[in-house]
Amino acid sequence: MPQSDDDRLVDLAARLEHEDPRFARSLATGRPTRPREYRRTGAWWVLFAGLGMLVAGIVVPDGLLIAAGLVTSGIGMQLIDPYRRPDGDAARRPSPRRPAP
Repeated sequence: MPQSDDDRLVDLAARLEHEDPRFARSLATGRPTRPREYRRTGAWWVLFAGLGMLVAGIVVPDGLLIAAGLVTSGIGMQLIDPYRRPDGDAARRPSPRRPAP
C-alpha cells in the first residue's frame, strides 16, 4: 500500500528535527536560520588560526610552527569546502542506474 503524502511530510519533519533541531525550531517561529551545512563560522576561525600560526612560524623560523600552521590551515579549508564527500552509507549503496548482477 503506498504511503500517503501526510505520512511522508510527517516523516520528513521528524527527520529534519532530528538532523538539525536549531533549523527546525527557527522554521516553526517563522524566522529561518541557515541550515547546518551552511554554517561555517568555526571553520573560518580554524583557517585564520592556521594561517596565523603559519605566518608566525615564517617570521620566527620555527619548522614545527610552520608545519602545525599548514596542517591547521588544511583542516580549515577542508571544513569550508562546500562539496563534501557523501557519508559512508551513501557511498556503499548501489547506484539505481547500475544493473543488479
